[in-house]
Amino acid sequence: MTPTDLGRRPATLAPATGGRRFDLARYRDLSLVPVLLVLGLIGFAVSPAFLTTDNLLGVGQQATELSLLVLAEALILIAGRMDLSLESTIGVAPVIAIWLVLPDHGGRFNGIGLFPSWTAIPLCLAVGALIGAVNGFLILKLRLNGFIVTLGALTLLRGLQVAISQGQSIVNVPSSFRYLGSASWLGAPAAIWICALLFLLGGCALAWLRHGRALYAIGGNAEAARAAGIRVDRITWTVLILGGTLAAFAGVLYSGHYGSLSAEQGNGWIFQVFAATVIGGVSLNGGRGTLFGALTGVLTLQLVVNVMTLAGVPPLWNQFLNGAIIIVALIISRFASGERQE
Repeated sequence: MTPTDLGRRPATLAPATGGRRFDLARYRDLSLVPVLLVLGLIGFAVSPAFLTTDNLLGVGQQATELSLLVLAEALILIAGRMDLSLESTIGVAPVIAIWLVLPDHGGRFNGIGLFPSWTAIPLCLAVGALIGAVNGFLILKLRLNGFIVTLGALTLLRGLQVAISQGQSIVNVPSSFRYLGSASWLGAPAAIWICALLFLLGGCALAWLRHGRALYAIGGNAEAARAAGIRVDRITWTVLILGGTLAAFAGVLYSGHYGSLSAEQGNGWIFQVFAATVIGGVSLNGGRGTLFGALTGVLTLQLVVNVMTLAGVPPLWNQFLNGAIIIVALIISRFASGERQE
């Protein structure tokens, strides 16, 4: 068996158990498309403003930051790992970057001014990559439990974010740092175009690149992938670094969108991230799922919130709804995939 064969494991195993399961697996990637259409009809029935350009672009803009976290988590889950610290990376990476470029001017938030302001975005991405690299070292080299490592990192990074920002929102964000989150290209927010491009590149990599297909092999059976010559630890480490970088970039878009950095930025987002990935068909056990499915999961969550808002439902119900969606999606995934519990 070659690495290429392993990379196609989810598609080649299904026919051995019957064409019906293979077709169902393919259908799961599109299963939320009818849901999105139904939500559109419900939204229009609730309020004619739902289908306006401003509302739909607003939903897309609000979904971009969450989408990048889902993109990162989906890649990591497909490789058979998970990263809870993405929630904190979206907040701490921008805070550290701004702290490094802003000078001490005697205001509410003072930086150390080690670098020019135009380096804020590269520094932010570098911090995200460093967080992913450290997580990878602890998980892959020291063989620590990945769930506990990233849970500890989530707490540690959240505390670092609050300590550096002194628990305050940072409003004096450099203009270069705000641009991507606030600019418009061809009549739509630039963040939407960037997010769509990143999902397209990620989907193409998983479908056609050897290392991308290897993620499915690693997530499906790491030992078999290693025996086939796939460098499991190196690829997994790279995915963790990429995940941290994407989370940091999501922080750039979020900060630019709102024009400031909040001390609580990203707090509680990990629940929405897992809700979107699970209902989008990405398996928590690794080796299965697509980025298109994950993207439809994000859009489903955002449209549900938007419809509830237009209908006048209090936002306090959003967290309850996200939890309910996760549980229902797990039940559907369990029976749709035909997996047996060990």
